Amino acid sequence: MKKIKIFAVVFIFLSFFIISKKDEKVELKQEKKEEKSISIINANETRAVYISYIELDTYIKDKTDEIMKKNISSIIKNIKSNKFNTIILHVRPFSDAIYKKSIYPVSKTVLNKEGKYPSFDILEYFIKESHNNGIKLHAWINPYRISNETNTKNIEKNSINYKYLNTSHVSIIKDKGIYYNPASTEVKNLILKGIKEIVKNYDIDGIHFDDYFYPDKKIDLKNYEIYKAAGGKLTLDKYRLENVTTLIKDVYTTIKSLKKDVLFGIAPEGNIDNNYTSNYIDTKKILSNSGYVDYIMPQIYFGFLNEAKPYIDTIKEWNSLISVNNIDLIPALAMYKSGSTDEYAKNGSNEWIIRDDIIKRQVIAARSMSKYNGFSIFRYDYLFNENKKNTNLVGEFNNLKDVL
Repeated sequence: MKKIKIFAVVFIFLSFFIISKKDEKVELKQEKKEEKSISIINANETRAVYISYIELDTYIKDKTDEIMKKNISSIIKNIKSNKFNTIILHVRPFSDAIYKKSIYPVSKTVLNKEGKYPSFDILEYFIKESHNNGIKLHAWINPYRISNETNTKNIEKNSINYKYLNTSHVSIIKDKGIYYNPASTEVKNLILKGIKEIVKNYDIDGIHFDDYFYPDKKIDLKNYEIYKAAGGKLTLDKYRLENVTTLIKDVYTTIKSLKKDVLFGIAPEGNIDNNYTSNYIDTKKILSNSGYVDYIMPQIYFGFLNEAKPYIDTIKEWNSLISVNNIDLIPALAMYKSGSTDEYAKNGSNEWIIRDDIIKRQVIAARSMSKYNGFSIFRYDYLFNENKKNTNLVGEFNNLKDVL
């Protein structure tokens, strides 16, 4: 009996040793695989950082012209010294413009200490400083948003935005803000006119749309009634998808007709289903045909342990949608989640608290995708603003540097 017990103990020990060694080999194999993926990085991969209107409020608004220039130069220096190579700059967040040569009203995010537009062109200076430092700049536009508030008193009476109030071209949406109607042909033409003035007047490297497409499900109902009465056959959902798809295609065509080397990309919500049920952006059609975009930057703001939309499955899904050779996959990653609870991740809600290498691992995983050509970080402040930093953010950034 004793011999049997001794044999059992030895067997259990050996089994544990063998299993441990096996797990160790798997881990080493994975690490080597990751190291290999790091070593074969495309030297030209996009490494982008979003600079939103919130950053403009912080570093530009209410400053002297001299401080504005100093802060812009500091932003670009931070981006360059940390081996990023692209800026996605919010040039038209609210049917306004941070640049001088525009049909849109001046954005309040760039008014100087005197409450006036500065003595220099903000966009022009950003581009000049970026290009002098080998940084590309994409002009980021919200095509349909006019305001995050429903109060119309803040809209300038001599502006193009005011002209469209109380018409079918604009809707005031309770608890959300004021938005252009995506079903309006006049709105589409206005957006295209705004694209033309940027591409013609500024030496930008790209035009960028984010995920603000259809603002709600009532804004275009009258338009749809007119469409059906005229013999239209599309369902309401397909009608909406077509409205946005037409805009995307026309923007692409407009850009290329002016400057073929200027890129056009969009950053839809990471959840593909939501793009069809609420945002009405037909990503499958766009990514299976040429002539719509040069790159797709899905906002894959999910951790590896997200129960509903795990990162690996999601990025693979996006990669599989691209069936043409001239569209790049450049995922947007959620640095802002570092150190916080992700309530929508369910069982994975604490992942961004217990780990500080998520972004690094996401970049490594993305590099193995066949259509991959870079990544972007949302947003600048979560990399460089001391007031935003927490232990996890510092760890995430330091770990990310290892793969740059």
